[in-house]
Amino acid sequence: MHPETIARISRLDLRARHVVEGFIAGMHKSPFFGHSVEFIQHREYVPGDDLRHLDWKVWSKTDRYYIKQYEEETNLRSTVVVDVSESMHYGRGALNKYNYACTIAACLGYLLLRQQDSVGLITFDEQVRQIVPARSQQNHIDALVQAMHVSKPAAKTDLERIMRRVAESISGRSMIVVVSDLLADREPLFRGLEMLRHRRHDILVFHVLDDDELNFPFAGTTRFEGMEQLPHLLCDPRALRDGYIEALQEYLVEVRRGCARQGIDYAQVRTGDYLDAVLSKFLHHRMALKTSAKTRSGV
Repeated sequence: MHPETIARISRLDLRARHVVEGFIAGMHKSPFFGHSVEFIQHREYVPGDDLRHLDWKVWSKTDRYYIKQYEEETNLRSTVVVDVSESMHYGRGALNKYNYACTIAACLGYLLLRQQDSVGLITFDEQVRQIVPARSQQNHIDALVQAMHVSKPAAKTDLERIMRRVAESISGRSMIVVVSDLLADREPLFRGLEMLRHRRHDILVFHVLDDDELNFPFAGTTRFEGMEQLPHLLCDPRALRDGYIEALQEYLVEVRRGCARQGIDYAQVRTGDYLDAVLSKFLHHRMALKTSAKTRSGV
């Protein structure tokens, strides 16, 4: 669904329902997201079996086709951590970064609850603003949406401090989804994420950026309004564009590599992206990683 269409739906819970139900309806099966699965055995392939579960390593050794079978263990508890700092308020499109991030969070919440997973929410800027404990009841989406409604963008970001607070507040292994523009110094960002990984949490990062931030399309004398306590700047943006794009690309590469080094799933999303396509790409990536991590070779 295009952001312009999403923006016409004012209620966040209805947005989430519309996007997720449409997303699932377009797939043959609901995505297996949030569940933990364990490989239990092989069995011989019979016509009609899903070819995605063929074990090609076994075939290469035995010249026979075997299907990998899995056993569902338990539903995972998840927490969505949403950045509501002042920089998230930027955007000239149908949805600014804050509205887009809230829509992502609501969609994930709806999807997880639909699969009977427990999901909670934390909103933050330089402090934790709202904490909604994880629950699995379908009507829990109302509490998630309400917490985002009262968390309007205001202050600056302190990601290291927030990730420490998140790590301390969540007991037991969980799935943690961070939705943020990540506009912070890289080293504190990585230290914060490392705290979560140290506690063996499964971390997903949605890096939300506006098209303007990625393309820098400005021309002519422009006044840039400072956010998160930065000063205003009046300048000719054409003189800055090349240096800005180079610095941005360097930053994005470092963030992506830093997440990869820590085993953190990372997806960059634009506020102009179709949201169902974003979810599809990311959730399929998650399923591939889960299957790879859980599968054991051998007959």
